[in-house]
Amino acid sequence: MATSPDILLGREPLTRDDVVAVARHGARAHLTDDARKALAEGRERVRALAAGPDPAYGVSTGFGALATRHIEPGLRDRLQLSLVRSHAAGAGAEVEREVVRAMMLLRLRTLASGKSGVQVRTAEALAGMLNAGVTPVVAEYGSLGCSGDLAPLSHVALALTGEGEVRDAGGESRPAAAALREAGLTPVELAAKEGLALINGTDGMLGMLLLACHDLERVLRVADITAAMSVEALLGTDRVFGADLQALRPHPGQAAAAANMRALLDGSPIVAEHRAAGRTRVQDAYSLRCAPQVAGAARDTLAHADNVAARELAATIDNPVVLDDGRVESNGNFHGAPVGYVLDFLAIAAADVAAIAERRTDRMLDVARSHGLPAFLAHDPGVDSGQMIAQYTQAGIVSDLKRLAVPASVDSIPSSAMQEDHVSMGWAAARKLRRSVAGLTTVLAVELLTAARALDLRGPLTPGPATAAVRDRVRERVAGPGPDRHLGPEIEAAADLIADGSVLTAAETVVPLA
Repeated sequence: MATSPDILLGREPLTRDDVVAVARHGARAHLTDDARKALAEGRERVRALAAGPDPAYGVSTGFGALATRHIEPGLRDRLQLSLVRSHAAGAGAEVEREVVRAMMLLRLRTLASGKSGVQVRTAEALAGMLNAGVTPVVAEYGSLGCSGDLAPLSHVALALTGEGEVRDAGGESRPAAAALREAGLTPVELAAKEGLALINGTDGMLGMLLLACHDLERVLRVADITAAMSVEALLGTDRVFGADLQALRPHPGQAAAAANMRALLDGSPIVAEHRAAGRTRVQDAYSLRCAPQVAGAARDTLAHADNVAARELAATIDNPVVLDDGRVESNGNFHGAPVGYVLDFLAIAAADVAAIAERRTDRMLDVARSHGLPAFLAHDPGVDSGQMIAQYTQAGIVSDLKRLAVPASVDSIPSSAMQEDHVSMGWAAARKLRRSVAGLTTVLAVELLTAARALDLRGPLTPGPATAAVRDRVRERVAGPGPDRHLGPEIEAAADLIADGSVLTAAETVVPLA
C-alpha cells in the first residue's frame, strides 16, 4: 500500500479523508497523549466498578439475554474472551481489506475517547496491528447492525488476542498468533469489559459508508461528463441547462450538475453548428433533458449522507459507556438506523443515475433515435455488432441495481431470545451499497465508451474542448471505431479510468467542475 501522512487519534474527530487514507493508502494511526490520558482515566473507572458490589452490564454480568447472570470476579476476564470467541461467528465470503482496516480504525477511535474503559495497552495493540498491515479475516455475514457490527468486530478482536486468521502485510492468510509474532506484536489478554468494548459499535457500516461517499463524490461528477458527451453525440440542445431555467428549481445538487454540463458543452462545435443551422429540437428526450435533475438529486442525497457520516465520526459508540462524571451507563447508541438509512438512500440514488445513463446509451445505438449514427455504432452493421451487447451488460447491471435499491433498513429480525428485538440491518445496507457503487461505475464506463465512439463517428464535426479531452484520454486505453473486437477489456479499462480519477482529471484540465 502507498503511504499517507499519519493520522492522530485524540480530541478531534476523524474525517472521511482520514479513514480513506488508513483504509486504502496505508496511513498509520497513532494515539495522542490526550488519548492515552483519557484511556487511563476511563480504565480506572471500570476497574473500580469491577471491584464493587453493584452489577454492571458486561462487566459483572453476562450479555444480551444472559445479562441476568452475575459473574464472579474470578471469571470476569474469561467472560471477555468467551464473548469474543463466541461472537466471532461470521460466515460467507471474506470482506475486503479496506473495509476491515476502516473498521479497525473506527473502533480504535472510540477506544481512544476513554469512554469504553479499555486499557491503554489494548488500544495501542489495536493500533499496532493496523499499522503493521495485519488484517483480520472478516466474513460477509454475522452483523444485524445492532448491537453494532458484533460478529465482524469480534473477528478483529479475536485476532488481537492471537486467535483466528489474518492476512499479513503481503496479503497472505496466516494464523493470527504467527502474524502478530512476526510483526513484533504481543497478543492482548482481555480484562473486564474489554471484549465488549472491542465489538460494540457501528464501525463496519460506517467505514463502508465513508468509502462509498468518497467514491460517489467522483462518480457523480463523471455522470455529468458522460451525460454531456451523450448530449453532443445525440445532437441535443444545451439550452435546457441554462442557469436561469435551473434557478426556477433551487436544489443545490441540480444547480451544480447543470453548471457542469454547461461548462463541459461550452465551445462545442457540434452544439454550435446544430444551433446555427436551426436543427436543435424543441425538446430532447428526458434522459438528456433531465440529466441534471437526476444527478443533482443524487448529489443532494450524498450531501445528506456525508452529514450523517460526519456526525457518526464525532460519536462515541459503545455499551455500556464510561461518562465523564464516572458513571458507567447502558445505552442504545449502537443501533445502526441513522447509518443504515443513508446507506439505503445512496443505493437508490446510484440505481437511478445508472438507469438514466443506460437510456442515453441505448438511444445512441438505435438508428431510429440516434439522428444519423450507424446501427449500434458498428463498423459494418450486420457483419459487426458494435456496442450492442455492451448495452446488454448495462441493462443487466441496472436491473441488479434496482434490486439492490430495495432498502435493508426497513427489515428487522429478532435475536438474542428477543432481548435484541429490533435491529437496523445497517451492515447489509452497506454491503449492497458497495455493489451499487461498483455497478454504477461500470454503467457509466459503457456510456463513456459509447459516447466517445459516437463523437468520433460525428466527424468532421468535433466535440467541445472538455469532452474532447475526455475522449482523447479514453483513446489512450481504448481504440476508436473499427471492426468488432473483444469488448470486455475495454469496458474494464473505461471503468478503471473512472475509478482512478483519470476521466475527471481530463475534463478538469479544460474546465473546473463542481
